[in-house]
Amino acid sequence: MTPLQRLAATIESRKTADPDSSWTAKLLAKGPEKCAEKFGEESVEAIIEAVKGDRARLTSEAADVIFHLLVMLAARDVTLADVEAELERREGTSGLTEKAARGPASPG
Repeated sequence: MTPLQRLAATIESRKTADPDSSWTAKLLAKGPEKCAEKFGEESVEAIIEAVKGDRARLTSEAADVIFHLLVMLAARDVTLADVEAELERREGTSGLTEKAARGPASPG
């Protein structure tokens, strides 16, 4: 099992944990919208570190982004395996081809 798979399994187990005993359980208890908001905050922090060029800080923030992405997905019952399956489906397809197959983006 990879570190990412272990993390996803831990997050899944926290869905039923006591929010007073787990940060992840507390975040999940606040609902998918709060999980999405936290993911957004962490993403912005990673962007800032990428622009600054601080490799160590970017690495740390990227770990936070991945953690909060997995929490957000778990809040909507999307698993890491679901995402991996989608990545496998796209494997070997040009990004330009894949994007074109999705059709025009909705305005927004």
